[in-house]
Amino acid sequence: MYKHVLVPVSFDNERDGAGALAAAKLLAGDSGKISLLHVIEQVPSYAISYLPSGYQSEARKAIEAELSAMAAALPKADSFVVEGHSGRTILDWAEAQGPDCIVIASHRPGMQDLLLGSTAAKVVRHATCAVHVIR
Repeated sequence: MYKHVLVPVSFDNERDGAGALAAAKLLAGDSGKISLLHVIEQVPSYAISYLPSGYQSEARKAIEAELSAMAAALPKADSFVVEGHSGRTILDWAEAQGPDCIVIASHRPGMQDLLLGSTAAKVVRHATCAVHVIR
């Protein structure tokens, strides 16, 4: 079993978030802790003017509430919401917090992913701990 399992959470319908949470629960066992992490991508400056006033803060509150509820349903789980580029930020957070395992959901790769690389692929290539990818 792992002592600390990181689960990056994307609220994207194409990813199996429930599967990642179930796998993390099994891998952490009774004594391991689970950290749920959501990365809010920065909105380009040219697009901010098109968003309603207060949209970003309301969206963040909703994400924090949803992630907190997910963590409450798991034993020894905490939730964290940070801003940045998803792949790099997940890796930076993992380096700073030291999980010994990352469980990340991935969508089925398409041609774009083969050329550009997905978040899960970046985490797999650069993480310094074990990574389990759930499809």
